[in-house]
Amino acid sequence: MTYKFHCLWYIMIAVTLLFLVLFTWFTLYPGQPSKDTYTYFSKKDVGRARDHARTQRIISVADIAVNLVFLIWFTMGKAGRELSAWCERTTGRYTASIILYFIILWALLNLIDLPFSFYEGYTLQKSWGFSTQTLNSWWSDYIKNASMDLVMSCIGVLLLFFAMNRWPDRWHIAAWATVSVVMVLETIIGPVLVEPMFNKFEPTKDPKLISMVQELADKADIPVDEVLIMDASRRTRKANAYFTGIGKVKRIVVYDTLLKDYPEDAVKGVIAHEMAHWKKGHIIKGLAAGCAGIFILFAVLHMLIKSDIPFRGRFKPYVWAYITLFLFLASYISGPIYNYASRYMETEADLTSVSLTHDPAAAIKLQTDLAAKNVSDMSPPAFIEWFSYSHPSGMHRIESIKNLMPPA
Repeated sequence: MTYKFHCLWYIMIAVTLLFLVLFTWFTLYPGQPSKDTYTYFSKKDVGRARDHARTQRIISVADIAVNLVFLIWFTMGKAGRELSAWCERTTGRYTASIILYFIILWALLNLIDLPFSFYEGYTLQKSWGFSTQTLNSWWSDYIKNASMDLVMSCIGVLLLFFAMNRWPDRWHIAAWATVSVVMVLETIIGPVLVEPMFNKFEPTKDPKLISMVQELADKADIPVDEVLIMDASRRTRKANAYFTGIGKVKRIVVYDTLLKDYPEDAVKGVIAHEMAHWKKGHIIKGLAAGCAGIFILFAVLHMLIKSDIPFRGRFKPYVWAYITLFLFLASYISGPIYNYASRYMETEADLTSVSLTHDPAAAIKLQTDLAAKNVSDMSPPAFIEWFSYSHPSGMHRIESIKNLMPPA
């Protein structure tokens, strides 16, 4: 069977390559940080952060480039179609051929990605002093994540092919509805069922922390049912806190590294920031925006499949390679849109948190401490921040908070 490719494919590939080239250029030639950067950070800190960021970005570029080349070769060449025919001949059953095809492609992509994941997730974190994980612990996490991904993705692929074959003109609506429901369920049950597989969570017994959280919760008008401490130190020295739950049951989770390595006003600032996300409804807004984006994604994919792949009773397993390439390109191209919205909400949370703590000076100090300890690029090139940052850079966060301070 012959497959053609809509002109939109070539536009998507061209845009992806353009972004990749620009990202590589600004990684290798980032320019000078803003002048105000040295008001808050030393030259040593800025230099270390730039070195760390350059390494991470080069790994990211290499990972994306290798995956892109493989997927284009596999999908637009003969390999994907030949594997599809082999799976059908080998299994003799339609459903089994889809499962086999998916598992082989999934394994190939994970094998390609493994060296990059290992280097960035283990070797680099160790060399910079962030990771406290053993090699066995890293592999244990990797295997758990991969196993869950394989099982859940396999179920998703089978449901997708069922919908495509059952409703060839409307399958994208069923797929969108299913993925949207899964997103909401992940938000609700993920903290209860998935996260405990990787970390331990214990209710805090510290009366000061409980009092602090309750004070902030009262100001934010948010009911907090539990304050949990997560044993983040078993994997990392980085610090954080976050809110979980939708509806009436809300919990705040605090990294033990935050309590151990940061002063009380910093802990208060981080918790206030997470509460601000709830106060502003960012989780619900994020889910709504995500569902809207998925609808557009599936609508475009439906149009391309209808244009490129003839439907003759049922779709071949090869269609999964076609979909995988589309999702890869679409997620890369749409990334800046998601990141822009995320940076907006993070800035709003920063400013709202200051209204809860009434301490902008402490918020600025928190941002400088976090950036320095996490070796974050405080003033990245504008393109790289626009393209890949889900949070504003350290200097942009400081400047936003600084505008709240009364004139000296």
